[in-house]
Amino acid sequence: MKGNDASHDASHVWRVRELALSIAREEGLSSNSESMEIVELAALLHDIGDYKYIRDPSEARLVENFLDEEGIEETKKMKILAIINGMGFKDELAGLELCESIPEFGVVQDADRLDAIGAIGIARCFTFGGSRNRVLHDPEIKPRKELTKEQYIKKEEQTTINHFHEKLLKLKKLMKTEAGKRRAEKRHKFMEEFLKEFYEEWDGRA
Repeated sequence: MKGNDASHDASHVWRVRELALSIAREEGLSSNSESMEIVELAALLHDIGDYKYIRDPSEARLVENFLDEEGIEETKKMKILAIINGMGFKDELAGLELCESIPEFGVVQDADRLDAIGAIGIARCFTFGGSRNRVLHDPEIKPRKELTKEQYIKKEEQTTINHFHEKLLKLKKLMKTEAGKRRAEKRHKFMEEFLKEFYEEWDGRA
């Protein structure tokens, strides 16, 4: 991941790992060592071969090949791959739902989404936007509403600020675990306060 920008670097992965393990403990999964291993491995590997950064088609199999090389049991491996492949926002837009069948799924997804909001989320959002040469804000470009998966991944002109409205401000309501919901409240509020200040400064009112 060293070729990625700082929004999806190794530090992001370590934060998601810590959040996921903490949420898992709060959700009562710590008594099951297999569940904790699934959570930890899925968190550590979730952004390997991310479609936003993929440089070669072979990278899409990096995680599966690694798990095979490490001798991870087949059932456990399939759960880890299912979590990783289904936890993206684009997949939720497409109506995919794994939470009920794999309890570890919501834990890892919530951890990843928590790192996308709050102070860290704001920093990551502008870092990613900058890496794609997006403008900060353009009042003439309105946020897209009722996005489909295809529209979300389409590389059409957008602004970094619009990403807050199209995705980040929606994540609080999409948290799957109670622990995730509790943590999201503070981070969500911080983003709302940031945006209020941003618009006031943009318009010269602050």
